[in-house]
Amino acid sequence: MLFDLPLEELKAYAPQPVEAPDFDAFWASSLAANARKERVLECRLVETGLERLEVRDVGFAGWGGSPVRAWYLRPRGETGDLPCIVEYLGYGGGRGEPWDWLLWASAGYAHLVMDTRGQGGASLKGETPDEGASGLGPSAPGFMTRGIQSPQTYYYRRLMVDAALAVEAASLLPGVDPGRIGVTGASQGGGLAIAAAGLSPLVRAAAPDVPFLCDFRRAVEITDKEPYAEIRRFLHVQYQGETEAFRTLSYFDGVSLAARARCPALFSTALMDETCPPSTVFAAYNAWKGEKEIRVYNWNGHEGGAGAQVREKLAFFSAHLGKSAQAGVGL
Repeated sequence: MLFDLPLEELKAYAPQPVEAPDFDAFWASSLAANARKERVLECRLVETGLERLEVRDVGFAGWGGSPVRAWYLRPRGETGDLPCIVEYLGYGGGRGEPWDWLLWASAGYAHLVMDTRGQGGASLKGETPDEGASGLGPSAPGFMTRGIQSPQTYYYRRLMVDAALAVEAASLLPGVDPGRIGVTGASQGGGLAIAAAGLSPLVRAAAPDVPFLCDFRRAVEITDKEPYAEIRRFLHVQYQGETEAFRTLSYFDGVSLAARARCPALFSTALMDETCPPSTVFAAYNAWKGEKEIRVYNWNGHEGGAGAQVREKLAFFSAHLGKSAQAGVGL
C-alpha cells in the first residue's frame, strides 16, 4: 500500500535534524580514537573454486582495534590497480561465503564486503564479535537500542566507525586504486554507506539502496516494522528514557551524515517500503550535499528496485569510478 507522503511532497521533504552542538567533534574524536598505523591485519589468499575470481580473507582493525572480517574479491589475472566497491550488509546479516558476492568482481571491480560486528545470526553468517558491548544499560532484543543511553556507548557508533575504517582498509589493499573507492549497500548497508561517505574523504561515489538509519523519529512514528519497532518496544517500557534515546540517535541519523557527504550519490527508494519509509530516504537524499540522483520504485516494498537497481548502479559506478586502471585516468 502507499502509506507515506505523495511523491511530490516526498521530493520536497527536507526536515531539519536536531543536532547536538558537538556533532562534528563527536565524530572527529571517534575516528581519531581509532587511528592505527596498521589498519590491514590480515589479507590471506583463499582457494574457493571460483576460477575467474581471486578471493582473500581480510581482517582489518575496526573500532577499538578489534579485527573486522571482510571478503576481498577481484578478477583473477588483473594486474592493474582497480576501482573498489566497499559493500555493507543488511540488518542481521554477516559476510557469508565468497560466492555470495560475485557481482562487482565479475563486473571488473575490486570488491570488499565488510562483516557486521555482532550480527550474522539472521541470514548470512557473521564472524565478527561486537567487542566493546559489555557493561551497557538495558536494551530491547536486537541492535537498535544497544547502548542507547549515550552516544558514547551506542552500538552504531562502533559500526559506523567500522564502516569508515573499511574504506581506509580498502585503500591499502593490493590491487586497489585508492583514488577510486565507492560504497554501497541496502537497508542497514545503505545507512552505513551514507555514514561512510559522510565520515571518510576517501569515498568517491556512493549508492545507498532503500537506506535504513535515517530520520529516526519519523520512522519510529509511522512504521511498525522491524527493526525500527525495536525502538518503540524499548520506549514502551523505558518511557522515561525517550529524551536521552532520541538525543543519542541524533548523532547517527543518516540525514545529518548525508549533509556532510560531498561525493556523487545514487539513491533508491520504494514507495511501498514500510521497513525504511520513503520519506526517511528522501530526508537523507535531500540533505546530501554532493551531486545526486534517486531512483523511485512506485510499486515495490523493501526489496526496492532489485535487479533493475543493480543495472542502475553498474552504470553509475562505471561513470564515476571507471572499471580498469586505464579507464580511471583523468577521473
